[in-house]
Amino acid sequence: MPESPGPERTGTLRPARGGDLDAINRLVAEAIEDWPLPERVRRLALPAYRYTEADRMFLDVTVLEREGHVVGVAAWEAAGPGELPEGAADGLLLHGLYVGRSARGQGVGRQLVAACRQAAHEAGVAGVLVKAQASAAGFFEAMGFVPVPVRDRDRDYEQRYWWPGEGAPPAA
Repeated sequence: MPESPGPERTGTLRPARGGDLDAINRLVAEAIEDWPLPERVRRLALPAYRYTEADRMFLDVTVLEREGHVVGVAAWEAAGPGELPEGAADGLLLHGLYVGRSARGQGVGRQLVAACRQAAHEAGVAGVLVKAQASAAGFFEAMGFVPVPVRDRDRDYEQRYWWPGEGAPPAA
């Protein structure tokens, strides 16, 4: 695993609770504010990325908590067959990964990705797919994810990355 750019600190990984939604959505808003997009696009995108109680019913949402504060969140679900790389029978879709500004570079994202990988292993699926912002590509590549070739420019998200679980096929 690559070296962390800053001091790695531990925290508590746990399933998100309903009371975490405000903190989770603050992390989402911070992340979107930092995306290299025009202000209007960021403002219009934010409502679509906010999590609700209904999301907790359909997604596995895990938070990393430090000293009673949620500093990171990851959400995943089963990936649809049309989203998976060629040759992969099944997988998880890492729906969102958000780390608070004050916790970035401290291993929070790595711990949350590890939790998603563990969930994939426990579910017995082939790997983990992520549709990343272009600015996050380096992080996912450093975490061992490989780019998934675009097969259909009208359908496929361009920044897709695949982490093949043990014995899974590479992205093709």
